[in-house]
Amino acid sequence: MASVAHVMPSATSSCTDRKQGPHQRLTGSQKIGCFSSPGLCQLKWESLLVKGVKHKRCSIPSRGTRFIQAVAVPVAPPSEDSADCRKQIAESYGFRQIGEPLPENVTMKDVIDSLPKKVFEIDDVKAWKSVLISVSSYALGLLMISKAPWYLLPLAWAWTGTAVTGFFVIGHDCAHKSFSKNKLLEDIVGTLAFLPLIYPYEPWRFKHDKHHAKTNMLHGDTAWHPVWKEEFDTSPFLRKAIIYGYGPFRPWMSIAHWLIWHFDLSKFRPNEVKRVKISLACVFAFMAIGWPLIILKTGIAGWIKYWLMPWLGYHFWMSTFTMVHHTAPHIPFKSPNEWNAAQAQLNGTVHCDYPKWIEILCHDINVHIPHHISPRIPSYNLRAAHKSIQQNWGKYLNEASWNWRLMKTIMTVCHIYDKEQNYVAFDQLAPKDSQPITFLKSVMPDHA
Repeated sequence: MASVAHVMPSATSSCTDRKQGPHQRLTGSQKIGCFSSPGLCQLKWESLLVKGVKHKRCSIPSRGTRFIQAVAVPVAPPSEDSADCRKQIAESYGFRQIGEPLPENVTMKDVIDSLPKKVFEIDDVKAWKSVLISVSSYALGLLMISKAPWYLLPLAWAWTGTAVTGFFVIGHDCAHKSFSKNKLLEDIVGTLAFLPLIYPYEPWRFKHDKHHAKTNMLHGDTAWHPVWKEEFDTSPFLRKAIIYGYGPFRPWMSIAHWLIWHFDLSKFRPNEVKRVKISLACVFAFMAIGWPLIILKTGIAGWIKYWLMPWLGYHFWMSTFTMVHHTAPHIPFKSPNEWNAAQAQLNGTVHCDYPKWIEILCHDINVHIPHHISPRIPSYNLRAAHKSIQQNWGKYLNEASWNWRLMKTIMTVCHIYDKEQNYVAFDQLAPKDSQPITFLKSVMPDHA
């Protein structure tokens, strides 16, 4: 039976070449919303507008409304054009692939059920092997610091900071109950692994669980969050602090997160406070005993050399890993009533490849999509889980290899929350106050 299909502004897909890199307004990533009723199918083209990035733009010129006679059939996006546009946008952002939008009817259970059962299995040998890797690489780093001439110290600090990040990943597995079948042992190992980082284990665990439960949810996610415009406009001083914090100091912003979220008892539920206090007591004991011993043996300069600089190296990775995992101009934060768990975890999490030595020392924490599908997958099984997800859900994945363009996009574009555009850059709203962002745009390489 024939029916009338009302086609919204008819389109011919064209792509306009522009210089790539995070510098200017971007238009791209078309979506089609299909609304069906008996005898009527309406196609609605929408554009995801993201300010701040030049790239090859996909444009849909309007030629008015037309009525055509057609058979009512399911309508899909023009796959070649959409794929071509996503490829161009991916290149401009520094991504290898930008995934297609995940259908609304896909659930987390659908994705989890597609994974092999073996990726959830805890292997004590592999778990303790990861501990051995972290302890030995950290000890090697301290030895390098003690022997290195001053001009090689930055390399020794970079290695040691990366090695101690492995301690965090071990504690991270313990918090997710994916390190050992013995839960008391997990809590002990997790607490000890976090001590050199001055991270209280239980407060971090409670807050991190909320990050997984509400990934990229406005008001709910406890990790990275866009800046609110109301907050940005509060005062000139706060605006400057935010611009510097989300601009040049962003690779160390996890230090502020560490201070704000983990030591304030009022941020925790009454049934959590007892465990929080125990973790805080362990951290303060480590500081009261460990720091004086370091200073006694090596002096204040030694404390800076052996502890502070590797700790800053750890926070560099903590900050950059976390923002790369969930921050990009095309990845939205959504209100609770619009939020979809499967879309947030599968579509809203980024897989990023780093140099092999970083992947080894950090126990594959950047194979991050399967970790958000199920935090119960041990770190040593993340690659097998990711391979399975690629096979079953590959076209929906956001994937990248670390590059300067990716970092430049995040640090110069992904700033203030906007419902329609996802992010608005600081320099678009307050160009006179945004010299730090202008500086980053001028000095950061644009290599992908």
